[in-house]
Amino acid sequence: MVKMKVFIFLLLLGIPAAAAVTHSLLYFYTASSGIPNFPSYVSVGLVDDVQISYCDSIINKNIPKQDWMNKVSSEHRRYWEEETQTCREKQKTLKVNLETAKQRFNQTGGVHVYQQMYGCEWDSETGEVKGYDQQGYDGEDLIILDPETQSWIAPTPQAVITKNKWDNDKDAVEHEKFYLTQTCAEWLQMYVSYGRSSLMRTGIVTYPDILFII
Repeated sequence: MVKMKVFIFLLLLGIPAAAAVTHSLLYFYTASSGIPNFPSYVSVGLVDDVQISYCDSIINKNIPKQDWMNKVSSEHRRYWEEETQTCREKQKTLKVNLETAKQRFNQTGGVHVYQQMYGCEWDSETGEVKGYDQQGYDGEDLIILDPETQSWIAPTPQAVITKNKWDNDKDAVEHEKFYLTQTCAEWLQMYVSYGRSSLMRTGIVTYPDILFII
């Protein structure tokens, strides 16, 4: 299983990571409070550990981080406009989730961080697809989607109410399952096709939808 904490830690520190064995499309969303001179929201997209997109609460716009990503907009002309809209919607959702988590843990001031890792892995040989939706608060797992059962796991008592709420929303569960196992894989295959010359290089690379309210 993809480890959210490791990816986010490497992402923030800019530490090199080994090239992916299977193809992956992962989005990392981070909302924070109490951190001076730092955006209250940041989102990045990664294909095979290579950053493809970036958005934050200051620029409030999703932008490409690889030249080959411009090929996407040549076929899907509203791509970056739609990605920007997604960024703004996710920003609102994560900020609400951050404030809710602070209330659940009986916290007010200080530094707090709400994170989500969302996406899929695709095995180009077997065709197997695994979807991921892992959310954390202040560096600890908060609620995680079990890809096998399509049910939510609540590692902490504060997340049980969210687990019950999300498990009972059958339409949202089916929508998420379809995106993570089909739509995500289709986009991933397209990105890999566009960036094949870059993504297939050996060595290391350096790190530079569903809106759930908890």
